[in-house]
Amino acid sequence: QVHLVESGGGSVQSGGSLRLSCVASKSTYNCMGWFRQAPGKEREGVAAIGAAGATIYTDSVNGRFTISRDNANTLSLQMNSLKPEDTAQYYCAASQMAYCSGSWPSGGAFDYWGQGTQVTVSS
Repeated sequence: QVHLVESGGGSVQSGGSLRLSCVASKSTYNCMGWFRQAPGKEREGVAAIGAAGATIYTDSVNGRFTISRDNANTLSLQMNSLKPEDTAQYYCAASQMAYCSGSWPSGGAFDYWGQGTQVTVSS
C-alpha cells in the first residue's frame, strides 16, 4: 500500500505559476501521474512519468506544465502560464507498473491515489 499526499495548490491569477508536490509513503520509481477534475467534468490525465524518466502530457498543458521526480518519494508538477481552464482538483497517482501504459490518461492503470489539492485560476 502506498499513501500519497498532495500539497501546493492555491489561488492564482491567469498567467501565474504554482508547483504541486506529492509525497509517497514508500519510495517508488514506477509510473506516476497527475490528474485533475473540474466540477461537472470527467477526470483528466494531465501528465505522467515512467520508471526511466520518460514524460507524457495531455495536449492542453504541453509546454506549460512539467512533471518531475524530486527524489524517490516526491513527485512534482510545475505549472506555468496558468489559465482559468486549469482550475480543478489535482490528484497524484501511482502505478504498480514501471512504465506508463498508453491508456494512462484514463487513470485505470493507477493503483494508488491521493486526496487531491485545489488549484483555482482567476481571469
